[in-house]
Amino acid sequence: MTSTPEPATRPTSSAGDWWTLAKPGITALICLVAVGGFLLARPGSVDLVRLGLVVGFGALASAGSAMLNHYLERESDRRMRRTRSRPLAADRVDPRATAGVGLALVAVGVGGASLWLNLLTGLSILLGALTYVVVYTAWLKPRSSWNIVIGGFAGSAPALAGGAAATGTWTPGVLAFALLVFLWTPPHFWSLALLLKDDYARAGLPMLPRMDDVGFSGRVVVVSAVLLVPAAVLVVWFGPVSWPVALVLVGLGVLFVAMTLPLWRGVTPRRARRGFLYSGPYLLGIVLALVANAPLLHLGFLPRM
Repeated sequence: MTSTPEPATRPTSSAGDWWTLAKPGITALICLVAVGGFLLARPGSVDLVRLGLVVGFGALASAGSAMLNHYLERESDRRMRRTRSRPLAADRVDPRATAGVGLALVAVGVGGASLWLNLLTGLSILLGALTYVVVYTAWLKPRSSWNIVIGGFAGSAPALAGGAAATGTWTPGVLAFALLVFLWTPPHFWSLALLLKDDYARAGLPMLPRMDDVGFSGRVVVVSAVLLVPAAVLVVWFGPVSWPVALVLVGLGVLFVAMTLPLWRGVTPRRARRGFLYSGPYLLGIVLALVANAPLLHLGFLPRM
């Protein structure tokens, strides 16, 4: 397959193009997960300076990783209707400049976290960036239909970074939360892939468990959503998590299963869209519940004895 040549003229970019390259939606989710890990690791005493630092450095590394993702995927983006208007695919931003800024942001995020917080926080952010850019984008995504399963660790890394920033270690509760985010990634992205199956096929990206069997892929989405319920139980068990928050964590998982369950009977755009649209608010609800956890613990809503 011949690659599309880079434009001979110098692209003209705007601030909006660079904002798009940073993938602000994904970066916001990364920051939320880091907040959740931080609050779960130390619910009784929240150091706002350390929390702000891990969120800030994590956001820089996430934005940089997103730019490197755009750089590596610019050819496949040109073949997809959903992505062909992206800044690099549409030749509005210079690819080398994008790669350079992306690498610099990742370096600042990892280095700043290591220097101002601790080495484990920097390592957590670095592992997330390497998983997303190298393992998922460059290696697995064009080759394996299970790419997002391994790539899901990139979403878990911010939970580890948040926990490490709070305590200098990965507590059992933080590890359980990271597992939950890891298990959240497949039903989130596979629901989207069900909606965009033909577009991904056009780009040559095997994004579903079975690209030739949509029904099987729909059932896998349901099974992966079911796994979020025991993952939430593990977060509650290793917490500490107050009992009202425990009910919310488990209840959100049960609702996720209910939202995806129709896919077991058959895949339709409406059913796939419903699962995808719920997946973002699900993760937001989990983090907001963890934000409420500390005051509830202080009020006496104690976890299991």
